Amino acid sequence: MEGIKSLENKKIPDFEDVVAFHGHACPGLAFGFRASLAALAELGERSEDEELVALVENRSCAVDAIQVVTGCTLGKGNLILPDYGKQVYTFLKRPSGQGVRIVVKWVSPQETAAEQETWKRFSDGDRSPEVMRIIKARKGEKMQEILKADQQELFTISHITAALPEMAQIYPSLICSQCGEKVMEPKTCQRGEKILCIPCAEKD
Repeated sequence: MEGIKSLENKKIPDFEDVVAFHGHACPGLAFGFRASLAALAELGERSEDEELVALVENRSCAVDAIQVVTGCTLGKGNLILPDYGKQVYTFLKRPSGQGVRIVVKWVSPQETAAEQETWKRFSDGDRSPEVMRIIKARKGEKMQEILKADQQELFTISHITAALPEMAQIYPSLICSQCGEKVMEPKTCQRGEKILCIPCAEKD
């Protein structure tokens, strides 16, 4: 698989690790896995801290694979999610801002009329054993096609330099005057002498 040879001597999670984290194997997870390998082949080792920043433009299953493989995670603050519903993933290195923009261009092979009808039934809420058997099989086929495809079939990759977001910061916690729960200082709202969290401020 293209992109893996340059990573052979590095400790990179494999697809089984990604599936274990996500909970199931699927085409979206395969896209995230392959995009992550492509990014690391270009930019180097996975991010132990905030050495890499990932900007992901959707909320698909691919994002879980990106977190596991690249080390760019929501918790560390180096995974940014501008949700445009696009299969586009940008990875940048600190401190240079140099990186790659990875755009999915792979198109699934044309499905038969019967397969299209099954997908429609699934989208309409049909979870009968017959429909689920066909959907599961078709997803498995697509996933294997993505995992085995040449990188140039899957993605358009551009080298870019972009402005980096601020590094994650630790802020003190304050107590909301209304609900009594802790809230990060920059997320508080001031109402006279009261300090409110966002949900309480919206009710006030």
